[in-house]
Amino acid sequence: MQTKPEGTSWVDWLDADHPEREQAVEELRAYLVRGLKAALASKGATAEFCEDIAQDSIIKILDKKDTFEGRSKFTTWAMSIAIRTGISAFRRRHFKDVSLDAVTEDGLKFDPADLTQGSPEDGLDREAILQKLQELIENELTEKQRTVVRALLGGMPVEEIASRTDSNRNAVYKLFHDARQRLKKGFLSANFSESDLMHAISS
Repeated sequence: MQTKPEGTSWVDWLDADHPEREQAVEELRAYLVRGLKAALASKGATAEFCEDIAQDSIIKILDKKDTFEGRSKFTTWAMSIAIRTGISAFRRRHFKDVSLDAVTEDGLKFDPADLTQGSPEDGLDREAILQKLQELIENELTEKQRTVVRALLGGMPVEEIASRTDSNRNAVYKLFHDARQRLKKGFLSANFSESDLMHAISS
């Protein structure tokens, strides 16, 4: 296999005018496939899936390579893009045959067993926060805002929400932004902070 020429950066090697660009793309593709197989094995990723994701990722990486700032190795940066692409593909696949109603009709779900993690006080605090969140979603948000918030909290990708609501990404983000402002106001009024909310949801 071709190796990167000594003294040449990945950004330069992948440049459209570099005489060995094809070899650079092929080496990066092979590297991404190996990394994706390892990173996504627990999700049941097949070799074919990893090949497809690597190809999709190469397009994104070539498009974004001029934004690489060198804070990490180029290959580390490229792999992070590939893994995010793969995870997004899994999420789209998961929600492909799931209706928006199925995600949102039962409201915000959480496992009461999760509330026992950490100290008893932490569990009680989180339960109170999530109950307040349910209350605010029901009483303070519009129907469209409730749909977007519940779908996002249910894990549905923005692209899927936009597609199911005959909307677009920007409109979904705007609805979520406005809903978040209302929720934040409600939490502050109830003597909770926005960080309390984020901690409870991410725990």
